[in-house]
Amino acid sequence: MHLTESKDSQETAANGSLVQSAGERGRRYGLRDGACQAVTQGSGEQYLSAFALLLHASPFQLSVLSALPQLIGTGAQLISVKLLRWFPNRKALISAGTIGQAVAWIPIVLLPLLLPQWGPWLVVTGAAVYFACAHFTAPAWNSLIADWLDQHERGAYFARRAQIIASLSFFALCGAGWLLSLWQDSTAAWWGFILIFALAGSARILSAVALSPVHDVHPTAQLEAQRGFREFFRQNATRDFRRFLLFAGLMHAAVLVAGPFFVLYMLRDLHLSYFGYGGWLAAGLLGQLFTLRAWGQFGDRFGNKALLSVTGLTVPILPMLYLVSTQLGFLLAVNFLGGVIWAGLALGLQNYVFDSVRPEDRAKAIALYSTINAVGWTMGALIGSWLVEHLPAGIEWAGIILQPASNLPFVFFLSGVLRLLVSVGLLGSFHEARQVELVPRQQLLWELPLVKPVAQFVVWTLPKSSR
Repeated sequence: MHLTESKDSQETAANGSLVQSAGERGRRYGLRDGACQAVTQGSGEQYLSAFALLLHASPFQLSVLSALPQLIGTGAQLISVKLLRWFPNRKALISAGTIGQAVAWIPIVLLPLLLPQWGPWLVVTGAAVYFACAHFTAPAWNSLIADWLDQHERGAYFARRAQIIASLSFFALCGAGWLLSLWQDSTAAWWGFILIFALAGSARILSAVALSPVHDVHPTAQLEAQRGFREFFRQNATRDFRRFLLFAGLMHAAVLVAGPFFVLYMLRDLHLSYFGYGGWLAAGLLGQLFTLRAWGQFGDRFGNKALLSVTGLTVPILPMLYLVSTQLGFLLAVNFLGGVIWAGLALGLQNYVFDSVRPEDRAKAIALYSTINAVGWTMGALIGSWLVEHLPAGIEWAGIILQPASNLPFVFFLSGVLRLLVSVGLLGSFHEARQVELVPRQQLLWELPLVKPVAQFVVWTLPKSSR
């Protein structure tokens, strides 16, 4: 009897040790994958629009480049969720999608150079394949990583991962921009894109290599396989979660009214170099880097709904500021502020999904969330391309004349108005999904990233008599 109990306890301890070890490897893989993803984003994804512009893409083609790959990617997510029901090997699905991403960079860069008359559309097609592979991995990847995290540490973990992505993306962006600038005034400018896209593909190969020692020993994959997507949507998606999805989808639509055209504004209208454009992108990453950890702690402590409320009501201001000035220093400051706000908004959106559903429903919830976002993404990009074609280049009203470098700042301003309408109309329609610390709004403002350290510094520098 005692021998049996001792044997059982030893097996239990061994199993617990195995799960703990697998969890540590899984968490480490998540960070290493983030590092590889950062290189791919900074040297590849961020310059896809610039590459299409080199091939003389029109505003409509730039909007399609932003919208169509995301829309096709959601179809790949739904296929991935279906495959989890019949083939609940999350590691294999992630590996297949990651290698597919690496291979997709070959047609992206080579086909437009072989058939330049179809260049922009071939970039769109190659990007669609790339993002389809990326989205294919998303449900399984998020489900796998979330299994190793407690609900009160997700914010800190994903903030740390996002910090790694932001810091490495910053260097990749600057390095790629510098490299492209070497050939900017040359007929062989495409050589720079070949080099940076090759680096982007190599980084995805390294991510697949980092996945190899990870073991999926958690039962969530089997639980996910037992339930269909429709069953989750009809029975397990709560009212709050549905309203959150509406908010996320419409916010993405409002953002993409402007999103695809910043590259057009910077490179065509303001005549920035590739290095200057890369610096503008990098300023946003610096904003993320300085505040991600604080946003993660804010969300873990006060809830992701509070995080969404703060950032959702400030993100409308960002595109409106492009009507103020075209000075590079001002543009860098605006995008730095954008990085600060978007770091919190993106983190809140992602973690609210995790908080709102059961572990066995996470893959389906991620797929549904991405599908809604992609539909909004597509609608916003197409509306934006229509506005680019029809808005005037200048406005005169009550003796005030606004004549920016093009009509694009007016498109950006309208994007900000739409963001504000979405936030004011929908942020109050859903609630926090877990138990969090409740504090007055004044204290919430005090706890905001950048606000708290600046306020503490001001108080510290005041004379003691005035405190």
